[in-house]
Amino acid sequence: MKKYFIQTSPFVVPTTDGKVIEEHHGLATTQNKAISIAHMIAPPGWSEPFQTPEFDEYTYIIKGKKQFIIDGETVILEAGQSIKIEKNVRVQYSNPFDEPCEYLAVCTPAFSMDLAHREA
Repeated sequence: MKKYFIQTSPFVVPTTDGKVIEEHHGLATTQNKAISIAHMIAPPGWSEPFQTPEFDEYTYIIKGKKQFIIDGETVILEAGQSIKIEKNVRVQYSNPFDEPCEYLAVCTPAFSMDLAHREA
C-alpha cells in the first residue's frame, strides 16, 4: 500500500456565482467521507444562503477578507486568521468587500450538499 497521495488534479466544482472551488481531498476527489479540504476564491460581492451544516468547518484566510454571520453575530476575518465553526450552527458566508478572498476550507466530516442544509 502506498504511504501517501499527492493531489495533482483537484475537482473544480462547477459554480454559477463566480466562486472558484477546488476540492483537493473529500467526497468528489478521493471519496473521503471523514474530511474535505478545498482551496477557494470568493469574488467581491459574493454570498451564499444561510446554512446549518452537520460538519465542523475550519477556514483559513490567505488573501482578502471574508464575512461570517454566525447565529446573528457578524465576524470578519482577514489574511492570516482562521476560524472553526461548530456543526449544527446557523452560518452565512460572504465577501461583501471590494477584493477577492482566497482561503482554505476544511470540513469534518467531509462537505456534502446533503449535510450543508442550505436555506432556500
